[in-house]
Amino acid sequence: MEQGETTTVINLADLRKKMDKKIISIINQKGGVGKTTTVINLAAGLSMKGKKILVIDLDPQGNATTGLGLSNTASSDTTIYSVLNGNKQISEVIQHTSFENLNLITSNVDLSGLEVETAGDSRRAFKLKDELTSILNDSRASYDYILIDCPPSLSLLTIMALVASDALVVPLQTEFFALEGLTQLMKTIERIKNNLNPELSIRGILLTMYDRRNKLSGEVEKEARNYFKEKVYQSVVPRNVRLSEAPSHGVPVLIYDKTCPGSKSYFSFTEEFLNQDKPVESAA
Repeated sequence: MEQGETTTVINLADLRKKMDKKIISIINQKGGVGKTTTVINLAAGLSMKGKKILVIDLDPQGNATTGLGLSNTASSDTTIYSVLNGNKQISEVIQHTSFENLNLITSNVDLSGLEVETAGDSRRAFKLKDELTSILNDSRASYDYILIDCPPSLSLLTIMALVASDALVVPLQTEFFALEGLTQLMKTIERIKNNLNPELSIRGILLTMYDRRNKLSGEVEKEARNYFKEKVYQSVVPRNVRLSEAPSHGVPVLIYDKTCPGSKSYFSFTEEFLNQDKPVESAA
């Protein structure tokens, strides 16, 4: 090598660590913050980039299920409920969607009874983790990312997701009390790390329902960025009518109207999300 030349060195250990972080829960214990919308559109954005995605709908409301074009009133034998109650293997309930590279495990209202039904199982918090381990060890599955849509509560289902996940994405609506709710969530995450999943990390915080006409949105953004620093994504999801309309058509907004402000934000967020897994390069 001539003097003054540099070579680019990829930190392989760092790359392997990043590649292993493939189970991501999208979580916020508050409802109506854009959690399911984020799951649906991140999954769509990643699949459009050629990534193979599995979405797990862990919310008894089944909104991610219908938002991706499948039914949340189908037999429970084909849902995540039948896996978590021990009746099916996870590989038996994976369904294809109409979107290339995007598979789904559906949910329905029966899932809400799981906490009572599994009360006597001391390892129930690890059930989802154990099942996902079998998927990750199956070379035929080869998912690039597994995205879990958590229920809007700190219930057993949420704990199952936190135990099973490598990292978390937290949608944060830019509204009053948002940061207070986030503080409660952080305490729960810390308890899970200390007792059940020490490797759990926060991948990022996504600001949602942003209204530039509203002074409060700007104030919440400023507070979030001051406190969480680089953990807050640069992409910000605005309030947008098309975002609200898309689920009723059973498609992500990225397909329903790819030029609307909501779509542009989620395309941008998808790029940011992927860039987090690029190898760190250093000059040598």
